[in-house]
Amino acid sequence: MAASTSVNVAFLGIGLMGSRQAKRLLDAGHSLTVWNRSREKAEALSAFGARVVDTAAEAVADADVVILMLENGRIVTDVLFLQGAAGSLRPGAVLVDMSSIKPAEAQEHAKRLAERGVHHIDAPVSGGTLGAEQGTLAIMAGGESDIFDRVESILAIMGRPVHVGPHGAGQLAKLANQIIVGVTIGAVAESLLLAQRGGADPAKVREALRGGFAESRILELHGQRMVERDFVTKGRSVTHLKDLDNALDAAERIDLDSLPYTALTADLFRGLIENAGDLDHSGLLVELERRNALGSSIES
Repeated sequence: MAASTSVNVAFLGIGLMGSRQAKRLLDAGHSLTVWNRSREKAEALSAFGARVVDTAAEAVADADVVILMLENGRIVTDVLFLQGAAGSLRPGAVLVDMSSIKPAEAQEHAKRLAERGVHHIDAPVSGGTLGAEQGTLAIMAGGESDIFDRVESILAIMGRPVHVGPHGAGQLAKLANQIIVGVTIGAVAESLLLAQRGGADPAKVREALRGGFAESRILELHGQRMVERDFVTKGRSVTHLKDLDNALDAAERIDLDSLPYTALTADLFRGLIENAGDLDHSGLLVELERRNALGSSIES
């Protein structure tokens, strides 16, 4: 599918990420039909040329490519196989699931869709709402390479797609991403907490570390949020916990006995959510403060 060719695309799941991804597809000239459980979120795209429909099954009926951006695997299964979307897909259509779900779920969906003559790519993303808006998402795709080639130009409108292996491999790559991000958030939070408790200025410590071996996007962005105590949700802690739990589930399925950093970080996120609610995932600092009985210790 050439980037300049208009393709009939259906987009299911118009949330914080999906709304921005769908807008980029519209701006690129694709014919887009959108569906969301809460119709009013999808309606916002009608001003840009999207066709808004009431059911997922109606949305996918004439689509060449269907993109999903849903909350979890249970919802993906429900939309596809209980709400009738899978039964309405044309044989030969490509379903691209950009949701973050278990690798085993992605593999099962691919198998069930193949029985209907429908192709499947699992292509979760990283980069947040800013990446979705700017079209710079990291897109990790699993599935057959020739099917990936068919949708690569569409995915490239939303970011940088890389084919990483067979069905489920995209989800494994996303879980690897979430392990790295989660563990690093915890490391940055611990480091700034240690610095502050010892009498250093955490804002200046963060500044001093920039450009050295500790440099990372996490230190840059999440470290700044910690210094400013800006925990307004940009990346949901409940979503990150779901991904870490999925990583532990995937490890068990492939006989990996120990992912200690992942398990510890999941425990920290669980504590954060139970005690402070669904803050931005940089709010992991708050849970570390609680465990050290420090209250709100890092201030700008």
